[in-house]
Parts: sequence; C-alpha cells; structure tokens
Amino acid sequence: MSVFHLIAPSGYCINQEAALRGIARLEQAGHRVENQGVVSRRAQRFAGDEASRLADLQALAELSESERIVLPVRGGYGVSRLLPRVDFAALAARQQRNPLLICGHSDFTAIQLGLLAAGDVITFSGPMLAGNFGAPEMNAFTWRHFWQALTEPRFTLQWASDAAPCEAQGKVWGGNLAMLASLIGTPWMPAIQDGILVVEDINEHPFRVERMLLQLHYAGILSRQRAIILGSFTAAKPNDYDCGYDLDAAVAFLRERVSVPVVTGLAFGHEQETVTLPLGAWGELRHDGERANLTLSGHPVLNNVEKNHSAD
Repeated sequence: MSVFHLIAPSGYCINQEAALRGIARLEQAGHRVENQGVVSRRAQRFAGDEASRLADLQALAELSESERIVLPVRGGYGVSRLLPRVDFAALAARQQRNPLLICGHSDFTAIQLGLLAAGDVITFSGPMLAGNFGAPEMNAFTWRHFWQALTEPRFTLQWASDAAPCEAQGKVWGGNLAMLASLIGTPWMPAIQDGILVVEDINEHPFRVERMLLQLHYAGILSRQRAIILGSFTAAKPNDYDCGYDLDAAVAFLRERVSVPVVTGLAFGHEQETVTLPLGAWGELRHDGERANLTLSGHPVLNNVEKNHSAD
C-alpha cells in the first residue's frame, strides 16, 4: 500500500466527479488517499485562496515519512502567483533527508523546476488526480508507467520517432513548455547544462509552440542541451489560414536552427496515455533512426511497497 497526499496549488477542480473517481480508484487499488479536503476548496478560479494553496506546498516540508506520494488534484493556473513565497530551500532540505515522491505536470511544472533550481530535487512529471486517475477509464499504459517510474531505480522507455540516429546522456528535465517559457529570467528556472530537455503542451497552436521553443533557443537554453525530446502537443491543430503550416513544419524549422538532436513522438503530456518522467534523473538516450530508447536512473523510488498494477 502507498499513501497519496493530495495538494491543490493551482486551479479549482471543476470536475469534482472525476476527482472523487480518482480517489476511489486509488483506494480500490489498496492505497490510502489523504488531505481530500483540498478537492472541493475554491476561491474564484483557484483551488482556494493564496494562503491555502501556499500552505499545501509549505506543509510538504513537515510531512511524516509514511506520506510518500504527493499528487496535485489538477493543473490550470495559480502556481505562478505563489512562487515568490514558496520556501524552496526548506522543501529541498526535506527532500534530502527523506524524499517524498512528488508527481504532477502542467501548471505544477513551475514548482518542479523551482525545486530543481533550489536544490537539484528530483520530482516526477506524470499523472494527476482528476485528469488521469479520475478519467472515466484509467489508461493502463499510464498506470503501468507511473508505477514503473516510482518503483524501479532504472527503467527504459521506447517509442517510434522520425529523428536522425543520435546518442545523448545528461540530466532529464523540462515539463510543460508554456511554464518553462514563463520562467526564463526568473530564479525558478534551473540552469541545466548538457541536459536532455523534454517538453509538452496543450491547446497551443503550432505557431505558439514554435514561438516558445524559439524563445528557449534565443535565451541560449536549447544550445546548452545534449538533446531535445518533444512529447505530446494536445490540440495543436492548424487552421485554414495556415495553408499547410502545422506542428511538423514547426519542428522542421526548429531542427534547421539548433545544433542538438530533436527527437519527437514520446507519449508524454496532457494525453490520457502518458509516461512518467523523473525530472532531474540521469538519462541515456539512443536513437537508431526509427526508434528511441531513453533509460532513466538515479531517482528516488518507493521501497518495499505492495503495488497494484491493475488499472481497474
């Protein structure tokens, strides 16, 4: 059995049914879900007022050792308001003593990057309560890869990709592209040299995806990496005005301008089918021209935990 500790630092969970379904699904799998009161909390579009959402994050530094998996209810918007008041140093110190396994994505990326910047803290970019665990049907791929990342100290992801053959090693980092772009020039943007940057996003037109990637490029961030991996870009659909311009065209444009490999096709992001990535872990990337392999290691894992790998 694992213990899930819920937090809600971002948007109000308008789909309360999904959140409750996620709680029930985790409990039926034999896990305990704590701090459920944050699910219904609301202030305007946010999951509670600033103080309440900040308290969710600050309390992580004091969680008991038994509360091991931290899971946001959902993303949305709200974390950016909290960044100047989050005690990242205290959270980083707690993680060095006895790391919590903190998992989330989307808006939560800002917290994950802030922890990387403050103390090289590894967190997991993966499913959240409402959108993933609370889906009408739990995606078996997502469930399996979540537990793989949280229980196996070394594991390998494989996927089809159209990139040229390449090899790269380095610290794996990234997450939601819009959040990365928003943190450029702030104290919460980690300075990763020779890393493997993995990005994804949702509801962004291909030209916006291109513009954010170019922003990272112009800021010198892409050139400092060993490789760039593009995950899912949900609903990145062109329109009639684009006249043939699409996400593939944006990727081709980027590849012409950066000197590092750009690998596409990883199931990572806002789709129901997503891998879980330990951000800050060591990555070994190999691509043979048809398939990519990314081996991850050096991240914290659950020890001696009975886990139910069934998604039902």
